[in-house]
Amino acid sequence: MTLPGTSSGAYDFCVVGGGIVGVATAHQLLTRFPGASLVLLEKESALGAHQTGHNSGVIHSGIYYPPDSLKARLCRAGAQWTKEFAAAQDIPFRECGKLLVATDSAEHERMLALYERSIANGVEVEAIDAAELKRREPRITGVGALFVPATGIIDYTKVTAALAKQVEAMGGQIRLDTQIEAITENTSAITVSGPQGSITAGTLVVCAGLQADRMARMAGIDTDFRIVPFRGEYYRLPRERADLVSTLIYPVPDPALPFLGVHLSPTIDGDLTVGPNAVLGLSREGYRKGSVNRRDALDVLGFAGVRRVARDHFATGVRELRNSVFKRGYLAECRKYCPELTSADLLPHRAGIRAQAVLRDGTLVHDFLIERTPRSIHVLNAPSPAATSAMPIARHLVEQLDSAE
Repeated sequence: MTLPGTSSGAYDFCVVGGGIVGVATAHQLLTRFPGASLVLLEKESALGAHQTGHNSGVIHSGIYYPPDSLKARLCRAGAQWTKEFAAAQDIPFRECGKLLVATDSAEHERMLALYERSIANGVEVEAIDAAELKRREPRITGVGALFVPATGIIDYTKVTAALAKQVEAMGGQIRLDTQIEAITENTSAITVSGPQGSITAGTLVVCAGLQADRMARMAGIDTDFRIVPFRGEYYRLPRERADLVSTLIYPVPDPALPFLGVHLSPTIDGDLTVGPNAVLGLSREGYRKGSVNRRDALDVLGFAGVRRVARDHFATGVRELRNSVFKRGYLAECRKYCPELTSADLLPHRAGIRAQAVLRDGTLVHDFLIERTPRSIHVLNAPSPAATSAMPIARHLVEQLDSAE
């Protein structure tokens, strides 16, 4: 790629979005093009304020995804990169492993299919029976499980902060509290503008997460989808119960849905969380239960694809909503594999919001989705395991920019 000629006062690159994917992309651009001028814009007052800072902190292995998908390829590379970067930067992480627990015969059948997929993906995995599961995790009950030793835990906001320091050391600028309201592109440059002023660059990279579809429409991309917010509500166990399990405990996921189910997650700071569920949200960035944003609500409820999702997954949606309203329903999901949990064990914890792309025909987009214009490239769908895969996603974006030249 040849750096575009830009006028005095303009940048070679502008990156929009200060989550881990955006910061990793800025890092990769400056690594690939030393001396380039770059500015990263984030509308919040801190980096990693949304999906990066509101997840389980899991370093995923890539076990779930179709072998030919971007998710599978980038997740495997990302897990290795995350651990190596954390070790080099003295960021705490731990390879605690993960058990995917089947609680009945139907789940056991899906578990065996997942075992075959993990082999195809080159992920180390071990199938164990009920007795071995009980030996390893005495408080967990199931008819069998898959053990994935490479799965780990980390704090992704610390990874993002360490990357941001390196971006600035390489000459990149990071501007917080900078809102984008318009994108204008011509043959020689692209300009983003908002209340804080305008910035012109040769190339724009947008990693806007929950606002990805809106940013794409600003750039003139025909988006036949919506970003639909799904609230993921978590609980935290009392600290004296944090040693309930030694590994991550996951249910066997439903292959029809992009969500992984309610799981027990040790955290790197010593807590044990339970969650998340997946409840259709009416506010893209409203983390309090019951949050409603009028614009976001109209976007969701007025989109045909969302109505089709509601129709096709009606029973699942009702169950998730019931479990959100009534703790006992949420508890029942956990007690399938951890029967000793009680209502008193589930203490309040912060929620997360997943940015899920939904097509007009009601298809939930499972893989990463990337689109571009002559001078911009947009990450339109980057759900879990995007945090794990952040640097490989960044490299993929830069390779696409290279190939377009």
